[in-house]
Amino acid sequence: MNPPSFEQTSPAGGRVILLTGPPGAGKSTVSALLADRLTPSVHLHSDDFWRYIKQGRLPAYLPEAHRQNQVVLEVLVAAAFGYAAGGYHVVYDGVVGPWFIDLFRTAAKERAVPLSYVILRPDEHTTLDRATGRTGDDALTDPAPVRSMHAQFSDLGAYEANVLDSGRLTAEVTADRVLEGLARGAYLLDPDSPVHSS
Repeated sequence: MNPPSFEQTSPAGGRVILLTGPPGAGKSTVSALLADRLTPSVHLHSDDFWRYIKQGRLPAYLPEAHRQNQVVLEVLVAAAFGYAAGGYHVVYDGVVGPWFIDLFRTAAKERAVPLSYVILRPDEHTTLDRATGRTGDDALTDPAPVRSMHAQFSDLGAYEANVLDSGRLTAEVTADRVLEGLARGAYLLDPDSPVHSS
């Protein structure tokens, strides 16, 4: 049985679209394009929320940052679903592996807001090329954590159905493919049936 469509589940019109994947996958560029094509919309750039921590911030990819990451994600969940409850299409741009998806599922169920989960996953070479070529003080360009995070998205079990290989696609074509999938309900998660990846 197919999950209910966005229109059927959200009379207010709001929804949350999680656009995730490893560093260098194209999340921010594609998220900005999606937000430009949806009305009304919010581009929730999650990296900003880590930057709001001024003292005691740990690099998010370190194992000891798990608690920090959980706190920041809880804040982001509240923001995303707050906007969605107000009728906005929220494009959440950031790293959300299956290990954190239940935070979003719970909020989706409590707020009765549709939740879509889209994983951009280029091959490792493309990911490394893109990530290490970025500029900016906070850009993650170190190959070791980029490889590690790519590996974390390499075998997602039941969530493989939510993967889009964006390696050979332009950002515009990737955004088109995401929108086509959203229209078909391809990425919509059922908040009542959590699937845990191995």
